[in-house]
Amino acid sequence: MKKLPLFLLLSILLVFSSNAQEVSFEEYDLSNGLHVILHKDNTAPIVVTSIAYHVGAKDEDPERTGFAHFFEHLLFEGTKNIGRGEWDKIVSSKGGRNNATTNDDRTYYYEVFPSNALETGLWLESERLLHPVIEQVGVDTQNEVVKEEKRLRVDNRPYGNLLAEIKKNLFVEHPYRWSTIGSMEHLDAATLEEFIAFNNKFYIPNNAALIIAGDIDIPSTKKMIQDYFGPIPKGAKIEHSFPKEKPITQEFKATAYDTNIQIPAIVACYRTPSFTTRDARVLDMISTYLSNGNSSKLYKKLVDDKKMALAVQAVNLSQEDYGIYAILALPLGETSLDALVMEFDEEIQKLQTELISEKDHKKLLNQFENQFVNSNATLEGVAGSLANYYLLYGDTSLINTEIDLYRSITREEIRDVAKKHLGSNQRLLLEYLPKTENQ
Repeated sequence: MKKLPLFLLLSILLVFSSNAQEVSFEEYDLSNGLHVILHKDNTAPIVVTSIAYHVGAKDEDPERTGFAHFFEHLLFEGTKNIGRGEWDKIVSSKGGRNNATTNDDRTYYYEVFPSNALETGLWLESERLLHPVIEQVGVDTQNEVVKEEKRLRVDNRPYGNLLAEIKKNLFVEHPYRWSTIGSMEHLDAATLEEFIAFNNKFYIPNNAALIIAGDIDIPSTKKMIQDYFGPIPKGAKIEHSFPKEKPITQEFKATAYDTNIQIPAIVACYRTPSFTTRDARVLDMISTYLSNGNSSKLYKKLVDDKKMALAVQAVNLSQEDYGIYAILALPLGETSLDALVMEFDEEIQKLQTELISEKDHKKLLNQFENQFVNSNATLEGVAGSLANYYLLYGDTSLINTEIDLYRSITREEIRDVAKKHLGSNQRLLLEYLPKTENQ
């Protein structure tokens, strides 16, 4: 039997030893505005150092889309004290790993280390914040990296542009209307000065949260945080204010084409409230009820029983300002897209006029209990949750209490929220079709 490395083995043990116990944390602000969240867990000698910036694709100039995602890559280029190409070498030399993610609302960097390398993680993230080197050679290098990522994950991937097509049709005023990866033409046209200005505006301590989770000593960790991050100057205050969308009051249709597919898709899309609202949590439950698992209502009906669809999914894509509720299906055989929409409507109408069964309601509650436990089953999950709940929800304690919101959702609320947000007059119907030579 192949032996697992000690670091990996400890990570696995940590997962299996985790449970739904309350996540303890301490939070405070440095004088420069950096918010700090500390979570001590001595289960295994592992530590996560992470920093979340309240900047995403929605903060971009409409003529310079893709900047936030581009910076996810660019800020690994190096700093005043870390040479180009050295970042990953430093992390791996300490037995760690690192990554970053960007969405429309925030950018998140993290490292996972053996706990004796905590100071290395703090030094790396303070260097990224205080001494980034933004030069033309790095911009040119990462431009090619991002273009290749777009080719692989979007342009050459079946249904890869589906979400982008939904967004550009569903949003008219709000910057959610463009994709996170942005426009390659915009990135090509940007000057070095524009990249430097974007960094100076958004990657500042008072627009960020530092999260340390794992096997730490609180007093010594606080001292290191003060030493590494305390001297970083505070930046100018950022106002996150965006245009509001007018309500959708009449169904409208759109068509998009994809050269990478042979089977069309139909998507019913609704613009829904922020993930901070109670209604968004109810919509989470509705999407789970409709299509999560082989016994869910839409899957069993369209895929198993009527054999009208190859696949069907309902998903609530909640974000900080708005959400997208989407029901998607791929037709089987001669099934028309219109026929699938009729089946969507039938199930939604049932939700709007009838109460789901007590058995189904109990099943939903059990599924969300399980999701809650799994989301905090690793230190990485805990750190990411702490970051999001503070930065985007404005309430770090939701890491322990949000499950109570789901537990309190009633069958009547499910009916009422379906009626409020999923009316046929409130949606976009998007036909996503194979592209032929004539189109």
